[in-house]
Amino acid sequence: MHRRSFVHLAASAFAVSALAFPALAQAPSQELNIYSARHYPTDRQLYDTFTRETGIRIRLVEGDADQLVARVQSEGRNSPADVFITVDAARLARAKEAGILAAHGSALINQRVPEALRDRDGTWFAVTQRGRVIMYDKERGLPQGLARYEDLADPRFRGMICVRSGSHPYNAAMVASILAADGAPATEAWARGLVANFARPPQGGDRDQFRAIPSGQCQIAISNTYYLGHFGRSESAEDQALFRRIGVIFPNQGQGDRGTHVNISGAALVTTAPNRANAVRFLEYMTGHEAQEIFALANMEYPVVADAPLHPALQAMGRFRAEPVNAERLAANVAEGLQIIQRAGWR
Repeated sequence: MHRRSFVHLAASAFAVSALAFPALAQAPSQELNIYSARHYPTDRQLYDTFTRETGIRIRLVEGDADQLVARVQSEGRNSPADVFITVDAARLARAKEAGILAAHGSALINQRVPEALRDRDGTWFAVTQRGRVIMYDKERGLPQGLARYEDLADPRFRGMICVRSGSHPYNAAMVASILAADGAPATEAWARGLVANFARPPQGGDRDQFRAIPSGQCQIAISNTYYLGHFGRSESAEDQALFRRIGVIFPNQGQGDRGTHVNISGAALVTTAPNRANAVRFLEYMTGHEAQEIFALANMEYPVVADAPLHPALQAMGRFRAEPVNAERLAANVAEGLQIIQRAGWR
């Protein structure tokens, strides 16, 4: 049985945790250093399984994505980092722009992960995805005329919408996506229309938005699928009742439309990786059936591999066509999108 130890360096700007396994070998070929901005117990399950199967010991450094990028830059050619993992496509684009990511060169990854979920230069690729969706009360019925993100600004939905702060990365990325699709003037008008339709001032997290639906505080919510999915897998009768009551609209699914905006988690090879072969082996493992099953069944995220299983709660929400991920364009649009959000009064 593996023994774990976690080391926290309080003096650091971010938390560092080391996963220690029984010494398998002291040679560099038995090591892998991961810098990750994901903080889920399921990821540690994945690391444990990889180590058991390969004998490669993982050392994990966790922190904010931008801080991790800065750390790799400051460490330079001596950085121990082999693999970089983070959430949000824009952060992946910034890491690439910072010059810390290298092309993995794996035909297996390119075969498994759809082109729309991979960097065009072969650096990062998505390992999971979460749809940014519209939720509603099934007891009231499907809101008529609501099928696209753009419809959320329609005056017919005045006083009906709950959403968290516009400055949160989930919403900033969504607005950046709309900005890329519709242009600045239309996005500005859309943001003002959305704010006019708020049922209450933005508050709380994603869960708080759809939780407010049964109480009548709002009729429509914007949230990630991940959060509702956890209610669907809960053993609580109250959570299950809420899950059954909340309906999901995957926006922009019409023929010729761009698809539903997704928040992704992505992984990449670090340019200066001292254990490159192990890093590529791990990256390929993340796209394999076992790892994708852990993401989908244990953490309620949509897998990126087509034949990976879905948790029944995700199946109940349905499959969807995702908007192709253009990380560079999203990153370029985030600053302007945040300005639009602020001018619209989406605090």
